[in-house]
Amino acid sequence: MTISIIRAFFVVIGMLVGYQIGALLDAGRSTGGMVGLGIGALVTLTIILVERGLRRISVRGLSSAVFGLLFGLLSAKLLAEAFMLLPVDETTARMMRVIFTLILCYLGMIVAIRGRDEFNLIIPYVKFTRHNEVEEHIILDTSVIIDGRIVDLCQTKFLEGRLIIPRFVLKELQQIADSSDPLRRNRGRRGLDILNKIQKIDRVVVKIHDEDFPDISEVDGKLVKLAKVLDAKILTNDFNLNKVAEIQGIIVLNINDLANALKPIVLPGEL
Repeated sequence: MTISIIRAFFVVIGMLVGYQIGALLDAGRSTGGMVGLGIGALVTLTIILVERGLRRISVRGLSSAVFGLLFGLLSAKLLAEAFMLLPVDETTARMMRVIFTLILCYLGMIVAIRGRDEFNLIIPYVKFTRHNEVEEHIILDTSVIIDGRIVDLCQTKFLEGRLIIPRFVLKELQQIADSSDPLRRNRGRRGLDILNKIQKIDRVVVKIHDEDFPDISEVDGKLVKLAKVLDAKILTNDFNLNKVAEIQGIIVLNINDLANALKPIVLPGEL
């Protein structure tokens, strides 16, 4: 809700600024302000659409793209300066400068995004790679916590990385544990007990994440959003969440799929 208000305010301010600029540039006419008003609205709405599209890009991917863009700009400038040494007219030189900039910026961004895991800038505290192939983040949803098999997976070292328990998942577990339905109440309490067991396992790092995403109402939507923000995997038993997350490019670990994959293969004559 807050984001929607900010966007609406941004559009209004953009329209007012466009109106003022249009009125100044077209002094003495009544159409200048209205044209500026329309252009202001169009520009601000375009910026909002771009901003909404950027939500699907991880911070690491965006950082890599910016690095590639800067590298492309620098390469284009150097190449354009070298081209200026040739006996060409000013119009051709400008045209080639634009072409170099477009091509090299595009190639720089594409190469940087594709190779973002290998980049390691020689700048203190700035790295595009995972820190020593940094531990992965794995987000647990309510279903996999209540299921209970997560404890065995942690104890047998099949799960590596940091386990993330979102605050909204913990809240959902508490609501289930407080339910008037005995079955739901038992499931909720079981989930809370499972969390306590996981936290007591020495080799497992568990972190409670406080980000709530108030503009998203459904827990599944919040899980997908958090996975994008953290560039994390989701561990779940929920079939619908599995499919929704995979559609949006998120890696999903499903315990049921793992159990099916580990079923013993019986050859003829062994029974």
